Amino acid sequence: MMKKHYDVIVLGRSIGALVAAALLARRDFTVLLLGHGAPPPTYAVGEHTLHRRSFTFLAASSPTWKRVIAELAQSQTWKRRTQNAEPMLQAIAPGFRLDIPADDRLFAREVDREFPELHHVVEQLYGRLGQANAAVDEAFDSDAMWPPGTFWERRETAKFAAGLPYVHAEPDADLLAEFPRGHFYRHFVRASVLFGTHLSTMPPTFAVARLHGAWTRGLTRLEAGEADLEAFLAERISSHGGQCHFSERASSLVLRRGVAAGILIEGDEQPTGCEYIVTDLEGEALAGLAQGQGIHKRALREWPRITSTVGRFTVSIIVRKDGLPEALGPESIVFLPESPFPNRARPPSIRMSRFDSAGDTSLLVAELLLPDHGPLRLSDARGFVLRAISRELPFVERHLLIVDSANDGLPVWTFDAGKRTQDIERHTLGLPPVEPMKRQLEVDPPGYLGLSGEPIRGPIERTLLLGRSVMPGLGQEGELLAAWGVARLITRNDRRKAIMRRDMWTKMEIG
Repeated sequence: MMKKHYDVIVLGRSIGALVAAALLARRDFTVLLLGHGAPPPTYAVGEHTLHRRSFTFLAASSPTWKRVIAELAQSQTWKRRTQNAEPMLQAIAPGFRLDIPADDRLFAREVDREFPELHHVVEQLYGRLGQANAAVDEAFDSDAMWPPGTFWERRETAKFAAGLPYVHAEPDADLLAEFPRGHFYRHFVRASVLFGTHLSTMPPTFAVARLHGAWTRGLTRLEAGEADLEAFLAERISSHGGQCHFSERASSLVLRRGVAAGILIEGDEQPTGCEYIVTDLEGEALAGLAQGQGIHKRALREWPRITSTVGRFTVSIIVRKDGLPEALGPESIVFLPESPFPNRARPPSIRMSRFDSAGDTSLLVAELLLPDHGPLRLSDARGFVLRAISRELPFVERHLLIVDSANDGLPVWTFDAGKRTQDIERHTLGLPPVEPMKRQLEVDPPGYLGLSGEPIRGPIERTLLLGRSVMPGLGQEGELLAAWGVARLITRNDRRKAIMRRDMWTKMEIG
């Protein structure tokens, strides 16, 4: 006997999971969302709030997000809760700083100041990116499945994919072919793409154009980052009758004749029933919840292999505002002058987000992509990041207050007048000893257009996937596309709800 029954149970608290839950609740499905062990975006050390992971909402300019906001009737509310980043992105390296402002004339001045010999090359690059992303916006604004699964879905999506720029380019096609080999601007574009994608290596040319364009065509900022976005979507789920229990998780899947029929929530004696299980887990983890039962034969035979050798290492730095230059923007990428490693391996770039509080302190959230078997060890990564930032922002060191990372298991570092004064053990703050890094993915074999990985339809009947492994090449936008596809599948399979959605006035928003 089932304890309760929902139309849809969502496992996870990623962007895709929250968006799908909000859309389905809006479409009158009964929805239960469980955090399934995923930690919240932030944690507290004394009176200060630190971030577990770096977050910039690159997908805010995506037509998929705009459709989500329109359907939720929240366009005006969203505008009030966000602000435009200015400049959109900065490149910081020894001896110079390049800003990418929203104003084209100001950007032209920046290029003339740093790279006068490449003015026309840079201008042509962003002209091509503008045209390419306009075509992509038109394709992604369609109500198609990305990635498609069935024959009819592939036929439908192919109509829009045929006109996408660069999708048929050679695997080694170079979007920056006109730039000198080894030029700094190549490293800058490469770093922005790698921080935007969920793949551990450079994605196809199409995704390079899309991801660098996401940084440079109008960047949206949330005051508290990912926590604000999560609160916004959770509020939408609750307002339409859905339930969010971020602290709960499923211990197992319940199958009925090989079909997913519910979950057993940890601590419950009776299972909770549902029509669909939606998750941001990978297919292998979902199969583990079912103890290997009910898996499609085709999934056993053809399921792509998802692995990872690179993690996203994140450091939170609380610093007095007096130690930061006024010109430091909200988003920047720091480049090191030379490799600090004995084998002269390319030094990692550091992505940095700035969050100013109402008081006299700011939070810097720094991130680097850390290979599992690279020259930089996990235990040394925090110090490496701090030294690199202090080298480029020389007044930061004497104004440090707190430095911590949830990923390395080291104590929280506290500072006074530039000196480390105390190391606070994590367990005394109620924090777990170490938390795993978000992983960059490798997909074998690559899926649709070289951008996708696992299919939306899970390995067990009536399970659906929308996590980072579905469209990893496009990063956050891939998660939104997968979430929209999941909501579309579930809605179309319920004829009554499909008719209801068809009659909804999503173009005219009230309230």
